[in-house]
Amino acid sequence: MKNTFILAILSIMLWACASKPKDTLVSITTPYGDIVVKLYDSTVKHKENFIKLANAGYFNGTLFHRVIEKFMIQGGDPTSRNAKPGTLLGDGDTNYTIPFEYVPSYLHKRGAFAAARENDDENPLKASSASQFYIVQGKVFTNDELSAVELKVERRTKQYIMMDLLKKEGKEDDLKAFRKMVDNRDTANIRLVIEKYRNAVEAQYLRTKPYKITEEQRRIYTTIGGTPHLDGAYTVFGEVVSGMEIVDKIAAAQTDTNDRPVKDIPMTIKIVK
Repeated sequence: MKNTFILAILSIMLWACASKPKDTLVSITTPYGDIVVKLYDSTVKHKENFIKLANAGYFNGTLFHRVIEKFMIQGGDPTSRNAKPGTLLGDGDTNYTIPFEYVPSYLHKRGAFAAARENDDENPLKASSASQFYIVQGKVFTNDELSAVELKVERRTKQYIMMDLLKKEGKEDDLKAFRKMVDNRDTANIRLVIEKYRNAVEAQYLRTKPYKITEEQRRIYTTIGGTPHLDGAYTVFGEVVSGMEIVDKIAAAQTDTNDRPVKDIPMTIKIVK
């Protein structure tokens, strides 16, 4: 009777282990070495799409075309394959996007693997590029710096709200002028424009659930580091499990004025598990 009970328990344990889904691991081979990424099960649309493209060899021969030290390294642009030196890259993609899959616990910590996308002005639903991705290098923040990030995100959000209001009112010339102010970081005139629409902007901002950094986020960004201002704005769908030293080497590469590495950094991507 005792042996039967033990066998039953062992059978249940074996079944549980067999039925538990295995992590999907992706190997990104570069001239500096390999980066291994785990894709999350919860962001299923992004995971399935990335596996599909990787298995089709879509990424092979493409470049890490945008590299910013202490921020991130970005790749996945199909037009980067065999691109001439100095060519501006970053506009290439598939002919479809992936819906935003936001999981609050998936932060832009060091090593986060996330989908690039068009900005909020053109893409208010935050749909992801189907092919372009980035890996966070980031930096370690102080608590004061994180408080400054909160203010920066608030200002950016209100700028997009302002653009949306001008668009809805059909004020194309005003919208064009405001976009130019944002591009030029003309903070004084940006404030003046937003002040004219203060009540409407503030009301909409409160409806968007104002960005606040939680205590857990503060713990992570003051120890592990990352890029906190991207949280909630882009889909994080994986993380680096080995090879962050390779990410650091790529992030330190010499770049041109468009953040493209002067010496090409091609990749080959395959699913390994």
